Amino acid sequence: MRYPASEKYEIIRLVEDSNLSIRQTLRRLDIHRSTFYNWLQRYQDNGVDGLEDRKPTPTVVWNQIPLDHRAAIIELALDKPALSPRELAARYTDQQAYFVSESTVYRLLKAQDLITSPAYILMRASDQFQHPSKAVNELWQTDFTYFKIIGWGWYYLSTILDDYSRFIVAWRLCTSMSASDVADTLDDALCFTGLDQVKVRHKPRLLTDNGPCYISGELSGYLQENGMTHTRGRPYHPQTQGKIERWHRSMKNQILLNNYYLPGELQEHLQRFITYYNHERYHESLDNLTPADVYYGRGQEILDQRETVKLNTLAMRRKMHYDNRNNLHLMS
Repeated sequence: MRYPASEKYEIIRLVEDSNLSIRQTLRRLDIHRSTFYNWLQRYQDNGVDGLEDRKPTPTVVWNQIPLDHRAAIIELALDKPALSPRELAARYTDQQAYFVSESTVYRLLKAQDLITSPAYILMRASDQFQHPSKAVNELWQTDFTYFKIIGWGWYYLSTILDDYSRFIVAWRLCTSMSASDVADTLDDALCFTGLDQVKVRHKPRLLTDNGPCYISGELSGYLQENGMTHTRGRPYHPQTQGKIERWHRSMKNQILLNNYYLPGELQEHLQRFITYYNHERYHESLDNLTPADVYYGRGQEILDQRETVKLNTLAMRRKMHYDNRNNLHLMS
């Protein structure tokens, strides 16, 4: 059976996200392992375009990107080296009102030796709770992660993440992982959202693991007093809280690049990264929107605007191509 490139890409992503082994997943999909690894190698070498069936292509195509836009994309990539081709494509489209695809950006960077292969993890934890939220402030995930500050010892970051939008609602750098630290972070989240001042039918449900601070009577009393319900993940199953685990990984990939000698120094770097994460970082799972775009309800407007930009850009490229072809025909 022949698969189009889009289906091959979806199969690769499905294997990525599967909680089963590669062999088991491919068996269920009825795809031979050698076929899958051939697709994977082509994807790693040439991105999504590498998955296309090889066939002759015309030397000149109408959809080519003008040289000035190519140069601008490369300049943006050099200015923002941490951004992936997907993030660069979304940012360029939004900032310049000119559509470029992820595969186009990938090809441009590959040609300039600015990228070697997609940032790719073959198997990763599921990031979706079995009862996913359908609106902001419906479900909050919370967890601790830790840092060592030279000369000061261990500090613990308590975070409240909105499940629907991935927006970091509140965070605190603590010296312990106690129920009172969790309650203080929740106080910050309720204050930020205004849910401590208004009456709503349902306050956010809290999703945690089974750590001592989360199963304590102190936290249970706090949640009851504030009208919140509590859901705990299955023991030894971190996939339940995949979104906050992913947040920890993304954050530490940046924050742990430096050594910290003062708590205030770490706090400052955390604040900068969280602002970037909430307001600038495009998430593939959010249709290349930022958490703030989704949390504040402007996501659909941005997606509609991008679709308009895409249609206008493609129409402009097509017109330029045929105008140039007609001019060459008249000159000959």
